[in-house]
Amino acid sequence: MTSALSRRLVACLLNISEALDRDVVEKVAHAAITHQHGGRRKGATVLNIFSDRDYNRSVLTIVADIELIGDVVLSASKRAFSLIDMSVHEGIHPCMGAVDLVPFYPLGEEVSTEDCAKKAQAIGTALIEQVPGTSAFFFGWADRPLHRGLAHRRKEFGWFRKVPNMAAVRPDVGPLPGRRYGLTGIGASHYVMNCNVTIDTQEVSLGRDVASAIRESSPGGIPGVQVIALPHEGMVEIACNVESVHSSAAGGESWPAFIVGDQTFCHAPASLITTRVAELARSRGVRTRGTALVGFTPLECKKLAETALSQDIGHFWKELHGVHM
Repeated sequence: MTSALSRRLVACLLNISEALDRDVVEKVAHAAITHQHGGRRKGATVLNIFSDRDYNRSVLTIVADIELIGDVVLSASKRAFSLIDMSVHEGIHPCMGAVDLVPFYPLGEEVSTEDCAKKAQAIGTALIEQVPGTSAFFFGWADRPLHRGLAHRRKEFGWFRKVPNMAAVRPDVGPLPGRRYGLTGIGASHYVMNCNVTIDTQEVSLGRDVASAIRESSPGGIPGVQVIALPHEGMVEIACNVESVHSSAAGGESWPAFIVGDQTFCHAPASLITTRVAELARSRGVRTRGTALVGFTPLECKKLAETALSQDIGHFWKELHGVHM
């Protein structure tokens, strides 16, 4: 790969509401790296597929050049809509759409969040035109002019309710959400890492107390951390979205850093989140049972994408078979 290309990379962590049928998930991944005539699409790779059967949710880490990423993600999204029916979906993780989230993150120094926002807006328009009945809302930099974050927009739409009132939802583009496709969130921001810590209890209320203590908005919370507690495999999972923050927000800590444009960003390391959760759980007499990263850190994502694209490996997730990072 040329250095020029590596400076223009964009990642999309495509969230789809399916994990029980592996064939469906892999068909969505194949659609990302296959062009309309059925051949291999050059310049795109699916780095990883993280599926959780309890949640009935999969996250596909897709990377391509800024000029290509829109077509790649649109192709995968259209395939997912053709295969996933939300009217029969069951899973513990809150969700509103067959394609639930389409977040774009700049990986290259020459790509901005504004560039990603333009791609997100274009995807929203293309989806409602090419898949009649789909509808979407925008978040982050794609939500113009307010730039409301994902957590804010989810609250607006009742995403955190056990059964969202879809009849009350007013999407940004498309018709009122239907039962089959639901509602899709499409956005752009600096990289968001997903870090989940399992604690050995079935008391979701205890998990909520732990989650509240580490949430960014709480006194003493961890910068960039948005979090919920969910029942998971007979225990409780502290599921964290770890947003990238300006390096100054780390308070002098040596957090993993990366450059976008002319600015330096960083994110709270998984080790810190795990330690804080373990301390809080231990104070309540509960142990932790493990930590999982859904996908990669920003630096890992870029490095692996450069490797995959330089070797023209579209199905890179198969190289990582059985590895959940």
